[in-house]
Amino acid sequence: QVQLVESGGGLVQPGGSLRLSCAASGVAVRRDAMGWHRRLAGNKLEYLASVVGNDSSTNYGYVARGRFTLSRDNAKNTVNLLLNALHPQDTGVYLCKSVLRGQECWGQGTQVTVST
Repeated sequence: QVQLVESGGGLVQPGGSLRLSCAASGVAVRRDAMGWHRRLAGNKLEYLASVVGNDSSTNYGYVARGRFTLSRDNAKNTVNLLLNALHPQDTGVYLCKSVLRGQECWGQGTQVTVST
């Protein structure tokens, strides 16, 4: 059974940074498709970044390109997302997602709030 647990969210001032982590079980982050999305106000779901298989190339959505960086820690079986240059519009719930044999699994998410 796949389980994803996000952590690292919190309150940060505009311009600040956060490092989110997704601890995975039941999938291997070095091999399986892993990614991050976020849910904003109004229940809008946005794609942020993903990485697939042994190919180390990472894809980024428009909102993440240039500010967010996805990385994997194969030893810990975690997928991380570094958020830089945050602004209030980045406030939302950040969700980890895996795809294994065509089945999607989502974590519960971690809240990120950007505010003074």
